[in-house]
Amino acid sequence: MAEQSVVDIQAYPEQRTRGSLLEGKRYTSKAFHDAEWEGMWTKVWLLLGRESELPAPGDWQMEEVGPEEILMVRQNDGGVKAFYNVCQHRGNPLVEEGKGSVKRFVCKYHSWAFMPNGELNFAPDRDDFPEGNPCGKVRLSELKCETFAGFVWVNMDPNSVSLKEYLGPIWDEWHAREIHKWTRTMANSTWLPCNWKIVLDNFNESYHVPTVHMGATPQTDRKEIRGNINTYVKETRFDLSNEGHNRMVMEGGYGAGSMDKEGNFLEPLASQLAYWEVDVDDLKGRPHDTRAALQKAKRNLGPGKGFTHYDNVPDAQLTDAFHYTLFPNFAVSLWSDGFHFLRARPHRSDPEQCLFDNWWYCSPAGLEAGVERGMGAGEEVELRMVDIEKESIGPAIEDDVRVFLTQQRGFRSRGFKGVYLSKQEERIRRYHELIDDYIEGRRP
Repeated sequence: MAEQSVVDIQAYPEQRTRGSLLEGKRYTSKAFHDAEWEGMWTKVWLLLGRESELPAPGDWQMEEVGPEEILMVRQNDGGVKAFYNVCQHRGNPLVEEGKGSVKRFVCKYHSWAFMPNGELNFAPDRDDFPEGNPCGKVRLSELKCETFAGFVWVNMDPNSVSLKEYLGPIWDEWHAREIHKWTRTMANSTWLPCNWKIVLDNFNESYHVPTVHMGATPQTDRKEIRGNINTYVKETRFDLSNEGHNRMVMEGGYGAGSMDKEGNFLEPLASQLAYWEVDVDDLKGRPHDTRAALQKAKRNLGPGKGFTHYDNVPDAQLTDAFHYTLFPNFAVSLWSDGFHFLRARPHRSDPEQCLFDNWWYCSPAGLEAGVERGMGAGEEVELRMVDIEKESIGPAIEDDVRVFLTQQRGFRSRGFKGVYLSKQEERIRRYHELIDDYIEGRRP
């Protein structure tokens, strides 16, 4: 039996912000969009593909980031390399699809053929080049590439720090969760008519939750707005790392709003309590005590039920929402067995558009149990592009998306003079100031 509090939650260092104004033009200006691309996007580590989608040598994925298309390819030695998706002959893209498997990448313009390791293997009329046969001289343009937590990460800057150094405390925290074993059970993506930073600003605070997701009014006592997650500011933990990544911890797993008039627990909490063999009769009249009861049960029964990563996480991780925002464009709510993947990527030229991913991953044991957050199909699902004017991007996120679009409209107004942020929204200011630092040539 594992001991209680096997792993403590380590605090991040205190951070200072400069009180920058953050005007609306940051979300609408083409000049700022371009400066941001050259100064920041091309200098940071970006989470792109998933290793499980590259099981065999020659398997590849392609993902867009702004004006670039990045190829990620499994190598014969088991590693992954990343290349720009462009033929070195006359600039034609090598692939148009999102993924596939090849022995060689053959350009559809002049049949130049590149091996999965980037080497040019064939060029027609190779003796007709004044500079000599291009085979053996020409290679695909390669990016720095590393793998971590089951994902493929790339950096366009050849002089960047390692991924481990870039991630700072995130590296050890995520390594313990065995996230590389988790399965994608939902994958909805869409083009949104808003700047990518609007998406990340939203996921950098919980101040909006009672209003956007619970229909609160200004008179509502926010301390009493509790469902399965506690968003009350004085009981939420906010951390900002030296590297620019942030963490917000919100208590979860208790029953306010999840009981009927007779005091019976409702779904999905009822199934969780039953699966973890919690005595619900003992909890009647004490709904908030379900959090501690679930933590104790999961700690004691988890490893025996196949939840092998429980021994490596703090008690709070067994019930609470550990919400991370990784600079620059990735937000994730990491639960005991669910991983809500929220990513925004800039449009190649339009500052008022972004590509938004709303995905979900679930642990193997969580899928088998069928009672954990993220329950779904037992096998990897395919990416689905969604038209938000015709269908839902996914539960709960619909509310956020509506605000993204109206906020973009507001940022166009000359009447907006700049943000006026609360202390709990400090992560937003830090995020934007870090973008400015990159543009000006400073790094964390």
